Amino acid sequence: MNQDYIKPDSWSIIEEGFESERVKSSESLFSIGNGAMGQRANFEEEYSGPTFQGSYIAGVYYPDKTKVGWWKNGYPEYFAKVLNAPNWIGINLLINGESFDLFKCTEVKDFRRELNMKEGWYERSFVATTPEGIDLAVKVVRFLSIARNELGAIKFDVELLNSDATVVFEPYIDSGITNEDANWEEKFWKTLDVSTRDQRGFITSKTLKTEYHTTAFMQSQVFKNGHLVPVEASEVLFDEKISFRYSLDAQKGEKITLQKFGGYVTDMNHKREELVSAAANVLEQAVSAGFDTLLNEQKNAWSKIWEMADISIEGDVKAQQGIRFNIFQLNQTYLGEDARLNIGPKGFTGEKYGGSTYWDTEAYCIPFYMATKDQHVARNLLTYRYNQLDKAIENAKKLGFTNGAALYPMVTMNGEESHNEWEITFEEIHRNGAMVVAIKRYVDFTGDFSYIPEKGLEVMIAIARFWQQRANYSTQKDKYVILGVTGPNEYENNVNNNWYTNYIAKWCIEYTIAAIDSVKNEFSQDHDRIMAKTGLTAEELARWQEVAEKMYFPYSEEYKVFLQQDNFLDKEIIPVSELDKTQRPINQKWSWDRILRSCYIKQADVLQGFYFFEDHFSMEELEKHFDFYEPLTVHESSLSPCVHSIQAAVLDRMDQAYKFYLRTSRLDLDDYNNEVKEGCHITSMAGTWMSIVEGFGGMRVVDGQLSFNPKIPNGWEAFSFKINYRNKILKVNVAPGKTSFSLEGNEAIEILVKGKAVKVEPNHLVCV
Repeated sequence: MNQDYIKPDSWSIIEEGFESERVKSSESLFSIGNGAMGQRANFEEEYSGPTFQGSYIAGVYYPDKTKVGWWKNGYPEYFAKVLNAPNWIGINLLINGESFDLFKCTEVKDFRRELNMKEGWYERSFVATTPEGIDLAVKVVRFLSIARNELGAIKFDVELLNSDATVVFEPYIDSGITNEDANWEEKFWKTLDVSTRDQRGFITSKTLKTEYHTTAFMQSQVFKNGHLVPVEASEVLFDEKISFRYSLDAQKGEKITLQKFGGYVTDMNHKREELVSAAANVLEQAVSAGFDTLLNEQKNAWSKIWEMADISIEGDVKAQQGIRFNIFQLNQTYLGEDARLNIGPKGFTGEKYGGSTYWDTEAYCIPFYMATKDQHVARNLLTYRYNQLDKAIENAKKLGFTNGAALYPMVTMNGEESHNEWEITFEEIHRNGAMVVAIKRYVDFTGDFSYIPEKGLEVMIAIARFWQQRANYSTQKDKYVILGVTGPNEYENNVNNNWYTNYIAKWCIEYTIAAIDSVKNEFSQDHDRIMAKTGLTAEELARWQEVAEKMYFPYSEEYKVFLQQDNFLDKEIIPVSELDKTQRPINQKWSWDRILRSCYIKQADVLQGFYFFEDHFSMEELEKHFDFYEPLTVHESSLSPCVHSIQAAVLDRMDQAYKFYLRTSRLDLDDYNNEVKEGCHITSMAGTWMSIVEGFGGMRVVDGQLSFNPKIPNGWEAFSFKINYRNKILKVNVAPGKTSFSLEGNEAIEILVKGKAVKVEPNHLVCV
């Protein structure tokens, strides 16, 4: 049973009614971030019920020692993880000396949360009765500033409803925090300095091992009925915590407000010895501006993001809410200005997957950032991998590969492999292919081939070398085979000749050879530099060519489809529709042994290849493979429904495409996989964007020309989106029977619509 407590709304995520058992799920769904830091929607005040505390700083991580009972050569020594950072949001509330705790209140009424995605703020309000019988109304507004990405702000209102009382606010910062997912109960942080100055608090800490230095900071002001009250706070300092105590006597009906400013500065952006002064500077500017001005800045910053990134859907509020939630979370996680950062699968909403970089970025996220921002953001994501090429070569070397072959990690923070599951670390090598797919997508979409001679070709050569060495010649088949792998479908481990892996390996080699020729002809100096640096020879190229030309692909003559892997048809083929619903999700109900022997597919595997290389296959081939594999797919990976949605749209199966779209867009809001309490699925949210733009909008780049084949789900009145194609901003509006295009700027563009050329002039609406 999926959850259904989130109220449908086109611009907000809304929860009404207080249920302690869904607090952890809501902490994920109402998370906020600004690209540089983020936090789960934990209560500011004390809460003794089930909760998952989480505040995170982009790029700050810890190498937690891998926990396995055995060891093999090449096994990663640690699992990189984003760290729960010092907590700056805490505000204890005491009423007549008693600590306020929602979990202990005798009654909670009118509880409401709202995450306003249009304006970028989170609000929580309720009326509660304390065990001592005092009724109070509370409203808390919180945001992390996009305009000032080291700063967050909180406005905490308390109104006494049935009696006078002494109200005490105790804002604090605390560096004595732990991770939910610690392997060895280790401490990840060491507190270096706890200090106060002019009613401001500062805690400087460093991460152990990685030595990131951060200063968490805070400053607060108290208001009565909207007027600033000059209350002198008493301060309490501990080894790892600072709190200030503000006490006011309040009468029934009076509103007491604490405004708190806080956040983090790190040595990624400041000198270590200047962290406290940098934090003080952030606070000085924040207090000088004031909460309301900062909130208006926030609204304006989000307005600019939405101006380009929004997808509007008319006639389906749940679909609209779903896509905006996805776009909002993607922008909260990564804004593209810092090439040192990347997109973790949970963003800032939880600790699962360690907050590290996966192949998801290249396979799913780059198209979203490329089209809704501009090409330098996508270039930053590609540069992230170029900067880690030496580490990728080192990773391959540990596994026995030579001559500069590179294996990009499945999971990383700094380029080293840090995934701690054998079948994924060593076998899920298809991730190497996604690196090259991302480069091709970037070049096709932006027209910027210069990335390849500047940086991309070195990455591509190292990856091609890996594929050539990883394939081995089978005398029995007179073909090259790739043995002992796991494809994107992680419900088949250690298989031979996974079709997707073999196909992407062949394609990577061929694309690299073609790129080398292009660079030789057009960028001869770069060509000579790269050949000298890599030592690539004609003999080696010939070995690559042989592997690509003689790659083996398992195929069933009976079903006329490529097979997931050599022995797929040895399995008992029973469609998912015949599975007892009580057995789902199988990853939570079945043993791993049983899953591996079953025919069930976690996510698109063969179909993932058909998605990436759509123009390599006919419509008939796509239909045949979709009809064979989709009925066997349980979609227990967040990355699965979006690919199926796009392909169902290509096949004109709009009801099915819509069903998959709704599943990917509301995966977390409706908690399809019963795990949202661990965090949201950020990287798959980019797939949701693709479901609309590439699926329903039919957007492709065909021979250097932008192309659309628009379709609309039943019941939708219209949908629209914008894309930045080669610095031209095109708006597309699709309605039943009619699609219109408008163009910003000064230069016309010629596009294809259902295969026919259409010229769009600036500031002129073109209807097709």
